[in-house]
Amino acid sequence: MGLRSSAIARAVPGFCIPVSILVSILVSIMASLRAAGPAQEPDPAAVIRAVDAAVTSRSENVLGFIDIEHYAVYRGGDDTHPAAEMTVRDTYKRGVGKEFTVLSQSGSAFLLHFGLKPLLDSDHTINQPGNVEKSWFNSANYMMTLKAGGVQKLDGRDCFLLDIKPKEEAPNLIIGTIWVDARDGTLVQIDGVASKNPSAFSGTTHMMRQYANIDGYSMAMHARAESDSAFFGRTVVAIDYSDYKLAVKNGKQ
Repeated sequence: MGLRSSAIARAVPGFCIPVSILVSILVSIMASLRAAGPAQEPDPAAVIRAVDAAVTSRSENVLGFIDIEHYAVYRGGDDTHPAAEMTVRDTYKRGVGKEFTVLSQSGSAFLLHFGLKPLLDSDHTINQPGNVEKSWFNSANYMMTLKAGGVQKLDGRDCFLLDIKPKEEAPNLIIGTIWVDARDGTLVQIDGVASKNPSAFSGTTHMMRQYANIDGYSMAMHARAESDSAFFGRTVVAIDYSDYKLAVKNGKQ
């Protein structure tokens, strides 16, 4: 060690690395940082392929499920006291569809009969074989564009965001955004407006749905739909999903 290096070593307690080696390490680190450059944006095609693969995996491997769903309808500006409520058991079987069993209901008979019952009937129709495939969030049904910004956090999960627009218009298809898990392409959240109003009397419907990963598959946990029209006024339907029991291929219910 030269005189200068020895002086530094004596001046700094615990210093034992020769300056020449330290400088070499620093130069190597700086070179690595320059070579790495800025973080690259993900490949949009690869992200969309991951989304499609996750949808296909779910459709092929989830043979059925049972869950409990609680529906609450809010009117006007009151988002605290539901005007009508209904709790149902939802039983889904692949290749058959959904069946709903009403466990309890309360509140406005009008909203129960003309609001929630048609909603269950619509869900039943959408999930029938030949229809359910048209509602999947994949590139067959939607034009998808990856948003800039890379990975973003949502509920503690690393996500990519994609703008989506359905290739056909339907009340259950949305124009908006989906959040997908950056690791496997599974759905985390959707948010947007219905591409087609369900009737001439209803206003634009804004829809949001949040998902959780259950046994490796995206399952809805909370949903909210809000519409506002001159004829009906403001209406919000909130849905909470719980107590899932999945039947998966080569697995147990």
